[in-house]
This record gives sequence, C-alpha cells and structure tokens, in this order.
Amino acid sequence: MRIPLTKLAHARSGDKGDTANVGLIALRDEYYPLLVREVTAARVKEHFRGICQGAVERFELPNLRALNFLLHESLGGGGTLSLMTDAQGKTFSTALLRLTINVPDEEARALGLSE
Repeated sequence: MRIPLTKLAHARSGDKGDTANVGLIALRDEYYPLLVREVTAARVKEHFRGICQGAVERFELPNLRALNFLLHESLGGGGTLSLMTDAQGKTFSTALLRLTINVPDEEARALGLSE
C-alpha cells in the first residue's frame, strides 16, 4: 500500500544559509519506526531531485518521534543571495509530506492506515 507522509507525520522547515532544514514528526508513536525505516536520506535526496544540489543528512530524534533533514545547496545561495521564490525553504516541509512510501498491507492494517 502506498501511504503519503501526510497520514503519518507533520513537518516544519526553514533555512541556514544555503541549507534547507526539514523536521518530520510522527503523528503517533507507532509511526516513528516506519518513518525511520522508509524515509532515508537517499529517498529525500531523490524526492528533491533538481532542487537539492548537495548532500542530504538525516538525524534521528527518537525522544521527539522526529527525523531532521539537512538539504545542502538547496536554496540558491540562501535568503539574501537567492532569486528563488522560497529562498528560506518554508515550503520544503509541505513538499516532503507529498512523498509516498510503500507499506506492506498487513503492516498498514495493523497501524490503522488502510482505508
């Protein structure tokens, strides 16, 4: 079953220079392991293909049920230099929540995600 991250998490984003910072926070405790397993730095890098020119780093924050991603070289030089519409990366959180992940049907049912 393909599940959009909007059913599993909420997100916040911002910037530090040319690096977008995106926090992904599980809506329920039981969703966090699924996020850890499926939302890898490589998946996020692919999702932001064409936008993120540098590396993607992932940090796990289990006490907050969260993952934090740094998307380097993603803001056209940063807020004071960039001609991008979103030079501070505020919409990156919404963009990440559009990512869909594959969840085995049985696991999706056990987590209450099947429709």
